[in-house]
Amino acid sequence: MTFLLAITYLAFISLGLPDAMLGSAWPSMHLQLQVPVSCAGMISMVISIGTVISSLLSDRITRKWGTGLVTAVSVGLTAAALLGFSVAPSFWALCLLAIPYGLGAGAVDAALNNYAAIHFKASHMSWLHCCWGVGASLGPYIMGACLTGGLTWNSGYRIVGFLQIALTAFLFASLSAWKEKRREGEKETKGKPKTEGEPKAEALKATEDTAPSVKQLLGISGVKAEMAAFFFYCALEQTAGLWGASYMVMARGMAEKTAAKWAALFYLGITAGRFASGFLAIKLNDKAMVRQGQSVGLIGILLVIAPLGNFLMCLGLIVIGLGCAPVYPSLMHQTPKNFGEELSQAIVGLQMAFAYLGITLMPPLFGLIAQHISIRWYPIYLLILLGAMFLSSEELNRRASRADSLLY
Repeated sequence: MTFLLAITYLAFISLGLPDAMLGSAWPSMHLQLQVPVSCAGMISMVISIGTVISSLLSDRITRKWGTGLVTAVSVGLTAAALLGFSVAPSFWALCLLAIPYGLGAGAVDAALNNYAAIHFKASHMSWLHCCWGVGASLGPYIMGACLTGGLTWNSGYRIVGFLQIALTAFLFASLSAWKEKRREGEKETKGKPKTEGEPKAEALKATEDTAPSVKQLLGISGVKAEMAAFFFYCALEQTAGLWGASYMVMARGMAEKTAAKWAALFYLGITAGRFASGFLAIKLNDKAMVRQGQSVGLIGILLVIAPLGNFLMCLGLIVIGLGCAPVYPSLMHQTPKNFGEELSQAIVGLQMAFAYLGITLMPPLFGLIAQHISIRWYPIYLLILLGAMFLSSEELNRRASRADSLLY
């Protein structure tokens, strides 16, 4: 278990490495490729579509191949795409390479999250997502070091691509450990008493060789509320990070460089918050962690809204990041308990799909509001997203509690 836990930590760092690279490299990339700045959105959308598709298919392929092989192949697919980025001769080549990039990212994300939710404690789930934040910070740092060191954006993608190749080789070398753990899990499942969510799995007659459809999953009590919680959480996180600096400059009159530095601290808040959440999760359950995060996020949004000066506004953005920190890993970790281990991989895949829909749809919607109404609606928009997430997660808790009471 210790060996696989270490591998999972490395894999989560790997997951984060390429996530923020496009944004940091695009000012140089679009000039070299001779395309408008807005074209980055098209690449990002192709990646998101691929991620949604592979997330929805994750249950089927993980049942067939197992978590270890899915992780190794998916990281390899992402690595190949990143190396392809480093030699891409045109914008359209990047769009084509974004397809395997997204497919690999979605499959490994869903497989690893479900594995961690089943086999690891809640504290590890928070620390694993903290490692994703470490990777997401390292990627732009590597790209920035290349650009300021006389190299090109191609070199940044090449370095991260080779790092992913090294991890892929390590994952393939560790497949025997994954297979052994899978056999142990199957033996434990046969002799283990049913948990709260497992009657739902029996109701769908899910077996080792079959996977429930999206329609069947959405028909389970609580699943729609869970999907809404993920949708609104990711919408909140992405909108807060994407538009924070613009709000500081356009609504509060801050200098661009100053705003950019403060906005970057939002992600530092998430990463540091997840590190701290790992210790809190030793004492608090998943529901309490989600509620705590939502409460802290509310304080942060109120600090942004309040006319108390720019310092407190910037501090508010960091506090929003701290509030975001425990929500995603805690919602993910409670999935096997709420819906049973047999269905958890399918539901986690669906969660990832709705998460990326939130990322893809809601920040651009605020962009339209900022353009046609006013960017001053930024904190109100965040407040609405937080409220929708709170209502969704509480509905999930209510349905899960009612299902538990019916079992006893």
